[in-house]
Amino acid sequence: MSDLLAGVRVVESCLLEPGTLGLLLASLGAEVIKVEAPGGGDYIRSTGWPFVDGTSIMHWHCSRGKSSIILDLTKDEGAAAYLDLVRQSHVVIEGMRPGALERRGLSFDRLREVNPRIVLCSLSGYGATGPYRDMPSHGLGFDAWAGTAPPAVDGQGRPHVQDFTPIGARVGPVYGAVAVLAALLRANATGEPGQIDISQSEAAAAVNWFVIEAYKAYERPEPEVTGNPADGGLRRPPGVGGMRDGVRYQYYASKDGHVLFMASERHFWGKFCHVVGRADLFEKYPGSQYADHALGNDELRSALTEIFSRRTTNDWVSLGIAHNIPIAPVNDGQSILDDPHFQARVQWLPAADYGADLLPPPIRLVGEDLPVTSKAPSYGGQTDEVLRRILGYSEERIAELRGRGVLGEPG
Repeated sequence: MSDLLAGVRVVESCLLEPGTLGLLLASLGAEVIKVEAPGGGDYIRSTGWPFVDGTSIMHWHCSRGKSSIILDLTKDEGAAAYLDLVRQSHVVIEGMRPGALERRGLSFDRLREVNPRIVLCSLSGYGATGPYRDMPSHGLGFDAWAGTAPPAVDGQGRPHVQDFTPIGARVGPVYGAVAVLAALLRANATGEPGQIDISQSEAAAAVNWFVIEAYKAYERPEPEVTGNPADGGLRRPPGVGGMRDGVRYQYYASKDGHVLFMASERHFWGKFCHVVGRADLFEKYPGSQYADHALGNDELRSALTEIFSRRTTNDWVSLGIAHNIPIAPVNDGQSILDDPHFQARVQWLPAADYGADLLPPPIRLVGEDLPVTSKAPSYGGQTDEVLRRILGYSEERIAELRGRGVLGEPG
């Protein structure tokens, strides 16, 4: 079977993690051409850690599957070559401050003059409108704004960044990919272009929808809006913040690690109690049919703490699978490498082919494979090849542009 996005060409003008949008499209078969400025291009190659063979793992991950060309968009000839690329492409990704392309004379109106069906997706920190439009920031700032990265406080009362999984910079490109594919479908059906504005901070807020919408609901009076009926209507904090005093839905220490126990439905809870030989706990605390965490029941929590300490994490996971009881292993970024399910499902993209050992996209095509993508490109490594193959530029024209500094020098 052909690749899902075979024949789709993407022009990418991105710095740092917004380039993940191009990675997703390349992973599905699109041709992605990363346009970089003279003087070093995207500094994703030299930021973050670890560095593998002198290059940041962020570049190995986010830039794979792409070509890299150098164009100086501040020069008329560079902007003209960019428009020539747009003329032969389907999508443009702008992953910088809002209006970065427009300031170089490459507005959406100008792009669709040369390609009436073009799809432009602008991916920025806070979006193209609003008071924070031009506020400089990095990925953590998007999550701090969205309420998904609260500070921790050390023993001296100093706030500090705690370990968390960034959301805005990682999920914003996924929303962008969905929007790009929808716009491509419309362009193919109607010939209409599309202009998309994705805010990475809003992406983080969208993932945090349950907490934000719940606090908005709590602005309404009781009893119009109550808490969980299983808690007697108590308005506990929304989301995982309200789980701290839960008992039947809680972390417990195993003999060699931790498990997450999730028996908040009565039938799961009853089954667990019988399997571990503690039917008395179910008889004393049967709970509600659904969403009952036995909130604040210290006696029950002590009993479960003792029960879970008797077996290893793997033993508890195996028991849960055998008896249909939700008990999950608790991993971190290191321990998951040894997790049997992770090892069975994830086929690494090997360092020998990709510069570093990389995770593949979590997309599986039944009966066929995803396209084999290329290693992240060297800076400007495909400049001449792209100009010849796609734009039909002659060797003389390429040499002329290089002589004028439009193409920089490939690394």
